[in-house]
Amino acid sequence: MKRALPETVYFTGMPEGFAISLRWLHIASMTTLLGGMIFWRLVLTRASGDMSMAARGPLFERIAAAFRPLVLASIVGLVVSGFINYLLAPGHSKIYHMLFGIKLLLALHVFAAAILMAQPNNPRRTRLATGTMISGLIILFISAWLRRNF
Repeated sequence: MKRALPETVYFTGMPEGFAISLRWLHIASMTTLLGGMIFWRLVLTRASGDMSMAARGPLFERIAAAFRPLVLASIVGLVVSGFINYLLAPGHSKIYHMLFGIKLLLALHVFAAAILMAQPNNPRRTRLATGTMISGLIILFISAWLRRNF
């Protein structure tokens, strides 16, 4: 006797395992990117505050070089999973699309600032991390609100 596959689907017929994988990719990518920015701004900047600029500069360069692949991978993960989820969830209200548009604009800001922050010889990393952290936390709030209400 054949066992029937579970009827559980996500959005428009997407298998549950694929939906969970996309959600995991999106959350893991967001956590990596936003967590890195929060760490840079709230931990690394304070911990290196008493170091001389001559000592802090090379340290920040090595950290930025190590963070660069994570930034790029996170951006790719967010764009791919977000685009697929958006295409497979049609029929939302005007308020949803308005907030989603704001979220996308803020995400573009986060992507651009994160890429610039990870570039070599950038003396404005702390400022970029501050703006990116604030925008990322606003995106997280909007996402939670949309998830709860739609």
